[in-house]
Amino acid sequence: MPRRIGIVGVPPLAVIEEINRAGDVIVDLDELQVRAPIDQTASRIPRVYCAILRTVVLNCLHLPLDLVYIDVGPGKCDCALHVAEILADMLSVPVIRTRNQDTLAFGHPLCTSRLPLMEKFSRITKGVQSALPFAAMEPCLPSCGFWGVPPRDFSLLLPFPATTHVFGWTRCMENKTPADLALERLFDPTIPTVFFSQSFCAKSALAKHLAAQHPRAITVDCDVSAGSSTRAKIEAFLELSGIEPNNGSRA
Repeated sequence: MPRRIGIVGVPPLAVIEEINRAGDVIVDLDELQVRAPIDQTASRIPRVYCAILRTVVLNCLHLPLDLVYIDVGPGKCDCALHVAEILADMLSVPVIRTRNQDTLAFGHPLCTSRLPLMEKFSRITKGVQSALPFAAMEPCLPSCGFWGVPPRDFSLLLPFPATTHVFGWTRCMENKTPADLALERLFDPTIPTVFFSQSFCAKSALAKHLAAQHPRAITVDCDVSAGSSTRAKIEAFLELSGIEPNNGSRA
């Protein structure tokens, strides 16, 4: 019978290959898997931790799992190292700490494709569960950029046009090299770019630093969900940059 294996962050490729060969089921604990208030985690993890790690704890409170792999290396964050301790005490199943420092580049065709931005992110995050690369895709001419991590609330991505190129840690995810700081720092100074981080995430420092070097950029962060003010800020930035926002469409 297949095991249910939870993953946090991007475990090393060798781990994913082993899980795939065994035919086990991967559960991405970074993504919301249960319908439950996130405040249920308050007794386990501080509210000032990012919503992604709080979601990990929330999922583990409710899901039946046989094993958990959590990346605690430079490809995730220092906070994940502490969350690993919390999970090890919470769960009756093994919690295996990994440090993904893979350097084999798989490319990033989705990040530069013409797919709707929400679909790009959905495919990229799903791709963590496979050791296989994505198929080649025709790159599009970019009209704007999105730099950062996958938001907990994908509705944040709705205003962006399909011609948005993706940078930051999300591009590292697709490339299967989450600790590649040189790739994470990459951005295109010729296109208006939104630099995003989850509230309380250490990557907000890098987002602010890189945005200051970009001639047309804003920084945006949000916690559990993307509120109307955050969406309005993004839409206003796109409009001022000469880009018509989608205003709720998925195209």
